[in-house]
Formats: sequence, structure tokens, C-alpha cells
Amino acid sequence: MRSLGAPAAALLLAGCATSSLVLLPDDEGQQGSVAVLEAGGRPADAVIADGNSRTKLGSATPASRPLGSKGLKKGEAALLTGLPPPAKSFLLYFDQGTVQLVPESAKVLAAIRQEIASRSGPEIEVIGHTDTVGGDETNDRLSEQRAEEVVNWLGSQGFDRSQMSAVGRGERDLRVATADNVGNAANRRVEVIVR
Repeated sequence: MRSLGAPAAALLLAGCATSSLVLLPDDEGQQGSVAVLEAGGRPADAVIADGNSRTKLGSATPASRPLGSKGLKKGEAALLTGLPPPAKSFLLYFDQGTVQLVPESAKVLAAIRQEIASRSGPEIEVIGHTDTVGGDETNDRLSEQRAEEVVNWLGSQGFDRSQMSAVGRGERDLRVATADNVGNAANRRVEVIVR
């Protein structure tokens, strides 16, 4: 079985005589699809793309049916409730050429702190970025400093630094494409991903 297209939550449940696949939308409501393969990895010419459906597997042409008003079976629902919460992403913005947050980012820091505190054993990824003003080496260093500044603040709030990683991307991965040496507030950012 391989996943195609947009991410989707799929449950493959083995029963005594048959297996079935439940295809659900992801946390953002996007629907993907699943290609069914024969033994040995050969395509079975079956792609399941019907959202909120149950498909019995084992025949040459699996047929999907809507979950209906009853929804998931008890065991299927239990599998979903055991999953960790989805990753959450936050953006912090900085004054040009500095590690100083713009005032509007203060409430985002509070939201990050709350999200981390609400999770058991969180993992925090901090990615620094710059705009295109300045040279590559300078921007790489500045983006790393911005990421480290956020990690240091999180550490000062009592969060375990061993659960955090920080990296700088410089002016790569611009949020808004600009020419070289163009200041852009949306590009001067740190993304914090909490898992």
C-alpha cells in the first residue's frame, strides 16, 4: 500500500477473513488517496480516493462505501484517540538585521509557550530565516542567531533544551520571493514547529 496525493489518515485493519481500509481526511481537511498493491508490490489497478469511506480489500476491484452515520467502529476510533496531536506551527517576526522580535510577536510567544506546556514530551523545531538584504554568510549567521534566541527564550521558560533543535536557513526558503537586497518583513522570521 502506498499513499498518493495530499496526506490522509488511513487505517488498515486485519480481520479474520478480510481486511479493510478506512480513509479519512487529515487534520486540515485534505483528502489523499491510497494505491492498493498486489503481493510482491505489483499495482492492482485500484486507487482508493473516497473520503470517509471503508473499503474491503482482497478482491480484484475493491469497492468503497461511505462510513455512514455510525462512523468508525469502536476499535478504529480507539486507534485515532491514541495518536499524538498534530504538529502546530508558529511564526515570529524580527526587526531588519537584528534578533529583536517585533512587538506583535509577543502574543505568539505566549501561544508557543502554552502549546509546548500542553504536550507530553514535546519536540520543538526552530527554523530561522532572513530577507535578502546582506550577504549569504551574514544572513546564514543571523538566521541561526534568531533561532538560538528563540531556543534560549524557551529554555528560560523552563522547557528542556534537549527537546529543541535550532537551524538557520538564511535567505533560502523565502516566504515572499524578492530580488537580492530587498527588505521584506515577512521573510525576517523564525518558524517554531511543536510536535
